[in-house]
Amino acid sequence: MKTLIIYDSVFGNTEKIASAIGSAQSLQKDVTVKRVSEIEMKDLKGVDLLLIGSPTRGFRPTEGITAFLKKMLSEIIRGVHTAVFDTRIPSELIKPAFFRAIVKKGGYAAPVIAKELEAKGAKLIADPQGFFVINSEGPLQEGELERAVTWANTLKI
Repeated sequence: MKTLIIYDSVFGNTEKIASAIGSAQSLQKDVTVKRVSEIEMKDLKGVDLLLIGSPTRGFRPTEGITAFLKKMLSEIIRGVHTAVFDTRIPSELIKPAFFRAIVKKGGYAAPVIAKELEAKGAKLIADPQGFFVINSEGPLQEGELERAVTWANTLKI
C-alpha cells in the first residue's frame, strides 16, 4: 500500500503529528511524509491512501493546504482513500467563554479539508481527527504523538 502524508505546519506541531502518523506500524510499507510546499500533483499518482493535515488557522486550514486543495484535480483524487487531521486548541482551554463559542461555531481545519476532498470524489475512510496543542504555538498536549500513531493504525482500506 502506497501512503502519502501531506501536511503544513506553522509552529512544528502538525509536522510532529504527521511524522508520528508516518511511523505507524500499519503504514510502514511505502509511506512518504511531505510538507505541502514540496508536493507536485504527480506525487499523487498511484497513492492508495492519502492523509492531509493542517494546523487550524482562523477556523480553516493554512493557505498552503487550501491552495493545494483548490488546484487538485478531481481526476487525480477520485476514488482515493483519504483521512484528514488537524492540530487545534481544545475548546475547554479557550478563554473567555465568548471566544470558545466562536471557535465551536467556526470549527476546525480537518472538517474543511474532508469536505473539499469528498467534493472532488475522494473516499474518506475515517472521521476528521483533531490533535491538541496547549496554545496556538504549542507544544502538543502530552500523549498526542502516541494518539496519532494509534489513530493511524486504525486506518484501513
